[in-house]
Amino acid sequence: MDINVILKGVKCEACGKFHACPIENVYIEKNATRHLKELTKKYENILIVADENTYSAGKDGVESAINDKSIKRVIFPGDKVLIPDEEAIDKVNEYINGIDLIIGIGSGVIQDLCKYVSRFSGIPYMIVATAPSMDGYASSGAAMILKGMKETVSAGLPLAIVADTEVLRTAPMEMIKAGYGDIIGKYSALNDWELSRVVNGEYFCQYIYDTTYEMIEKTLNTAEGLLSRKEESVRALTEALIVVGIMMSFATTSRPASGSEHHLSHFFEITGIVKNEPYFPHGIDVAYSTVATARIREKLLEKSLPKEQYNEPRKEYISKMNEVYGSVADGCIALQEKIGRYKENRIPIYKANKEEINDILSKMPSAKEIEEMLSLCELDIREYYELYGDEKIKNAIKYAKDLKDRYTILWYNYDLGE
Repeated sequence: MDINVILKGVKCEACGKFHACPIENVYIEKNATRHLKELTKKYENILIVADENTYSAGKDGVESAINDKSIKRVIFPGDKVLIPDEEAIDKVNEYINGIDLIIGIGSGVIQDLCKYVSRFSGIPYMIVATAPSMDGYASSGAAMILKGMKETVSAGLPLAIVADTEVLRTAPMEMIKAGYGDIIGKYSALNDWELSRVVNGEYFCQYIYDTTYEMIEKTLNTAEGLLSRKEESVRALTEALIVVGIMMSFATTSRPASGSEHHLSHFFEITGIVKNEPYFPHGIDVAYSTVATARIREKLLEKSLPKEQYNEPRKEYISKMNEVYGSVADGCIALQEKIGRYKENRIPIYKANKEEINDILSKMPSAKEIEEMLSLCELDIREYYELYGDEKIKNAIKYAKDLKDRYTILWYNYDLGE
């Protein structure tokens, strides 16, 4: 698949829209950073943003290509997890005066920081990928933690994505597995998107759905090669992650790539940060959470609709939210009050569309099948249950939906009293 052809735009027969993505160039190849010389020719003052690990991985190629420029650097420590919060944003903003281009060297958090600062400063950015770990390289959303809440901010796109396969293949194996797991999670995200089309009349595009699904199937064939760090496999995974990001840009929403599995992942991340508890890297959390959402769908396929929609007593809900979310509980509660989903009665919709809903849920691979896909890349679901335990996973399934304004299988599960 030629990504640069897709970037020119697609007149979609499926939904009638013209899909476009304003990224100008994507390079996934050996020595890809050589293209930076041409890509940066009209910029003179460049700010490099990285952490110590990603800077070490990518600095040689980047700085040799732009050695005729005036360069500033923001290099975050590499010995602790970088959180994309107000403190990190302020650190980058300290250096943007007089800058006309930002170059991020890194993956998820570095990308999100650059994307966010670019959006609110008006300074364009490019990203030099150092790991095939997530699908955000070509998506417009920046996954930030603001006021303690996980928030996806619409923040624009890079001018270019530069991915040197020699750097990517030497990334920590955990990050390569995370990218693989993030793609497997699209089974769940796509299923949620289709479910919301039926329940909420949400916009849906079959072309975007099919292209994303194609990337999942393509990724399954890379597992063995990823474990041995084969360049062709790493390139294929990176391409899949970037194409999925482009599909999000086409949809103008992260719907094709983010659903209940991401909500569970965000739950573990947010509660981990708030309570200083361990959590998996994002893509691995998504992968294991996809098994959990598959189990939910299997259970719901066997359940009859209740006469009345379940709703937890308000006092109990507030108490439990404070228990599981701690300092960010008020933000989650306020979000749901604004959306008003707890006040809606969806049972009539479920009854009217029960057969179609079951058909959609049946499309999702079984939990066992997802486990087998993950095992191909040496991801073992037992880690998930050992780290989080039954009670925390149960709380995630019930309350992760409150982190976002998006309808997923977690709401259907809640409404049916499960």
